[in-house]
Amino acid sequence: MSAGPDRIAFVRQPGSRGILWLRQAFAMLKAARAQWLSLVLAFYFVQLVVGLIPYAGPIAMMVLRPVFTVGFLAAAWTQERGGAPSIRHLARGFRANLGALIPIGVFLLVGTLVAVLASMPFDGGALVDAIKSTEPADEALPNPKVQLGMLASIVFALPVVAAAWFAPALVVFNNCGTARALATSLRAVIANWKPLAVYGLIVALYGAVFPAMGIALIAALLPEAAARIAVVLTIVPYVFIFITVQTISDYVSYRDIFHPDEGAPIADAPDPGAGSGTP
Repeated sequence: MSAGPDRIAFVRQPGSRGILWLRQAFAMLKAARAQWLSLVLAFYFVQLVVGLIPYAGPIAMMVLRPVFTVGFLAAAWTQERGGAPSIRHLARGFRANLGALIPIGVFLLVGTLVAVLASMPFDGGALVDAIKSTEPADEALPNPKVQLGMLASIVFALPVVAAAWFAPALVVFNNCGTARALATSLRAVIANWKPLAVYGLIVALYGAVFPAMGIALIAALLPEAAARIAVVLTIVPYVFIFITVQTISDYVSYRDIFHPDEGAPIADAPDPGAGSGTP
């Protein structure tokens, strides 16, 4: 357990926990398939609609991402206590501590922008030019300079992602302010790099490698028109289900690291966004 006078306690879990998080998340999905899939679908519908607003839409969704994350946390919290996830949970974050959640979103936005700009010395600005270009992304990706820029950006973005990883949960479950939530999340991620590395590898394998292999196989076996239909009927639902599992795993991993001795459910955790403002 890692704690100090002003620090929130957490534990260092072994690498195998990264697998367990996804298994437990999948079990939660199996127990409430329709509810979880409807909730995640509703989120992506909102993201699609807001994203249609030029320039401001995508920025707004990134800033509001921690707020919507609280909705998923609330859904998982409710399910552990015998309730059911619901689309109404999606708005729970707007009834939580917006004064701490919105700055986390701003931190993510600014941190991502800095990470992209930091790639310029490595790729000569190729990634930035590709982002600003109106050409299809698949035409820029084969460019080695763009690939180098993406790799550099990922490296620079890692501390940002680590600081924001558990931050929304810490705001609603531990009554943290923005700075304390970001700092605590960063420490917890560094301490648990082994399970998170395993988790990341599994997510990359099941969320990217396997779907890409499936698409390539379908394209090799079927005519173009039939291949498109097959991808829509097989790969797209698979990816959507996996994204839902990954979404639920955010709550599972938080609970396992910050409340390992309380099991499920968290004994004293308040209902996130239940209306108190700072649960």
